[in-house]
Order: sequence, then C-alpha cells, then structure tokens
Amino acid sequence: MTTAGTAGAPDAPATAAPVVRRARADEAAPLADLAAATFPLACPPSSTPEDHAAFVAAHLTPEHFAAYLADPTRDLLVADAEGELVGYTMLVAGEPYAAEVAAVVPLRPTVELSKCYVLPGRHGGGVAGALMAASLDAARAREAAGVWLGVNGENLRAQAFYRRSGFEVVGERTFQVGDQRHHDLVLHQAL
Repeated sequence: MTTAGTAGAPDAPATAAPVVRRARADEAAPLADLAAATFPLACPPSSTPEDHAAFVAAHLTPEHFAAYLADPTRDLLVADAEGELVGYTMLVAGEPYAAEVAAVVPLRPTVELSKCYVLPGRHGGGVAGALMAASLDAARAREAAGVWLGVNGENLRAQAFYRRSGFEVVGERTFQVGDQRHHDLVLHQAL
C-alpha cells in the first residue's frame, strides 16, 4: 500500500531541513523503525494495530530492508535531518506484480512507487514533496515511461498529495494488511 504516510492532521515542521539521499546499506534497521512508525498512518481507521504489526513483520523488518537495499531493481531514498531519518520512499522497477494493476498501468517500462512515508512531526514541511521529486528523478534515471502507486481509498490526504504531485487515478486494486483486505486506488504519472 503505497501511501504517503500523510493521514491525519498536519503537524508543524521540525527545525532541520532534511536532505534527500539514497539509503545506505547499513540503514536497514533505521529504515525498519521508520517503516514501523509510519505504516499505520496510511491505513484506514478500520484497520487494527494487530493488522499493522502483521504487515510490518511480514514486509518491513530490518532483514526485509537489507534485502530491499541489495535488490538492483529497487531504489530507496531517505529524508535525513541531521542523522535522523524522517521519511523514505521505495521504488521498484519492472512489470507490476498483480494482473489487476498491470491491466491499468498504461506505460512501459514502469516503476512502482511502493512506499512514500514521512514521520507525523514532519508533515506539512515539504519533506514528502522533496522525496517525491527525488523519486521521480530516480524513475527517470531508470528510463521509466511512467510511475504507478497504490493508495488506500480512505486516505484522502495522501490522495490529494499524489494528485498535486501529478498522479491520476487509473484503476483499483485490493491490498492485504494482516487479516483485512483493503480497497486501494491505483494512480499513475507519465514521465
């Protein structure tokens, strides 16, 4: 569920302006901590802490991030505020993994914006916008014709952010979080 972890009320930005850069191989554990803190922000109110924990355990552990960082089809970018990771994105190059997504994504080659999350204390301070700009640049560097993502159908704040960033709804998908199947929108942007 790619969702800008932007659900909820805006918070005042913290003082240090973060630098967006590629994640380092030694940052698997801090990325996992950041993912565990931000993933629930993107989930609908009906999801439970147990469902969040199950998803994190299945996909967002330090071991998973170590594998993601070593995967040549992935780009992980972080927003680094004086040594503290305050946001991250993960892009995955290649054909969409689900037939329902492949059917609606219009351009190839494509890159999935799989993760786009920012700590709540950093919402409203430009972190997500900086991560998005760097992510689109990373997709262009892979010579992608377009970028797609999934966002929870109830996460209106993230949807608004993605639309402001140039994405348009092209379809729908289901997304499993713990015991719950969620309704996501599939968004796309031509590069």
